[in-house]
Amino acid sequence: MRILLWKLWMGYRIFGPIIELLMAMFRPFAVAMYRMGGPIVAQMAGMILISAVVAVCVGVWAHAMLFGFVDESILATAASAGVELTGAFSYVSPATWGLTPSQIAVQLQQVGGVAANMSGVAQYLLWPVQFGIVRDLVGLGALMGLFNIIPVYTIWWERKVAGRIQSRLGPMRVGGWHGWSQSPADGIKLLLKEDLIPDGADAPLFRLAPYFNIIPSALAFVALPFGATYVFRELDVALIFILGVLGVEVLGVMLAGWASNNKWSVYGAMREACQMVSYEIPLGMALLLPVVTTGTLNLTKIVDAQSGGWFHWLVFSSPFAFIGFIAFFVASLASCKRAPFDLPEAESELVAGFLTEYSGIRWSFFFFAEYAAMFVVCGLAAILFLGGWHSPLPASWGAALGDAWYARGVKGLLFSGPVWFVAKCVFLLYVQIWIRWTLPRIRIDQVLYACVQVLLPLTMLMLLGTTVWVWASTSECETWAMVTAITRYVLGGIGLMFAFAFPAIAAYGFYHRRAMVGNLVQDAMPGS
Repeated sequence: MRILLWKLWMGYRIFGPIIELLMAMFRPFAVAMYRMGGPIVAQMAGMILISAVVAVCVGVWAHAMLFGFVDESILATAASAGVELTGAFSYVSPATWGLTPSQIAVQLQQVGGVAANMSGVAQYLLWPVQFGIVRDLVGLGALMGLFNIIPVYTIWWERKVAGRIQSRLGPMRVGGWHGWSQSPADGIKLLLKEDLIPDGADAPLFRLAPYFNIIPSALAFVALPFGATYVFRELDVALIFILGVLGVEVLGVMLAGWASNNKWSVYGAMREACQMVSYEIPLGMALLLPVVTTGTLNLTKIVDAQSGGWFHWLVFSSPFAFIGFIAFFVASLASCKRAPFDLPEAESELVAGFLTEYSGIRWSFFFFAEYAAMFVVCGLAAILFLGGWHSPLPASWGAALGDAWYARGVKGLLFSGPVWFVAKCVFLLYVQIWIRWTLPRIRIDQVLYACVQVLLPLTMLMLLGTTVWVWASTSECETWAMVTAITRYVLGGIGLMFAFAFPAIAAYGFYHRRAMVGNLVQDAMPGS
């Protein structure tokens, strides 16, 4: 131990002055960049945000096209031409490292039409792309980036929505345009805050609890598909995997409450355990409705069954699926500790519940896990009930455009693509935020009553009804086929009414915003 401490001290003595010198050299450059870029970002934050979203979409599409080019135009062509290709996606031994850079250059010149001087550079850039481990690292990097961006954006958005509902403006100053950088600023503050551990707490469990909370939420993104080919690991039991890892999250809350040695934290942990165990049953039974309807647990195949457009979404397939979607959404609120089921925190009763003794970065981990889990359950709702990444337009319309490169882009934007999936998730996230700042918190006995005596019998009845409905649909009775079609169009019409009602109400509120009370009557800052 003494030797280790001595080495650390000597390392600090040697490298400490070098690091300080580099920071001193970099500081004027950083200040100059802030002074130059700050006004530009403040004036063009909206355009920068839109450009960033477009750049991300293009980047995802580009890397998918690159992987496809390597697989089809280089590896597959080389294998068909008799080039020795023993294992392009493994690191078993040096003999199984796929094509060499020189072989890739030959394939680029023969198949890709790349000039010799250009292939000399491209061969070394494309060589690592043929290995599965490299692709996994790229995919994991994208997932982790998305996992970090979603909570940051959702927290800022919730503050803005809460402000508007309460006739306030919400964050407006940090970063300029609508306070867009308020969440990153808070994140920096939390990183710099002291990580406190109470004297009577169980220190190892206290440190471990946040990781039990945030890691399952991150793992759920591994099997969550964003498109037909935009999934890190396509599993035949993806639904069970996601539900399983999200169920581990409750252990982090229980450990946090128990290890804090605080009665308010223990109360919050007990409420969370009771609430999660109760609502996971109706949540799982509601998710069985699409499984029974489509006959598969593969999320991609469930979405493929809904490619016919708005009226072919599973939420409109039967009255039981329509009610089951509502039951699932209510149960997901309880699963994510969202109002009116936010009893584990309950600031008005339990200080901050299981979070009472946490501070700094560990405190933020719990909120990262909560907002990431919110996105995951919204993604499951979109995949299982709302057509996934398919648009309301029939996919047959997009098939008529052909397979040209520009037709693929049009079909990805208008008919089927990750943009539609993310848009549906964002809408459901907004509904969750809207409910939080609209409905009051209910008591714990009301939480359990709603689960045991309302949602549980309801989801059981819907599951039984869906089973009978699917069984009857397999018959060749023309009358039943007509009943099914009429039901689908009636429920789809009700959905269209809600779809048009939301923007109509929003437009009416925006037009009459001057009649409201509070700060919204005035334009307090530009862009408000």
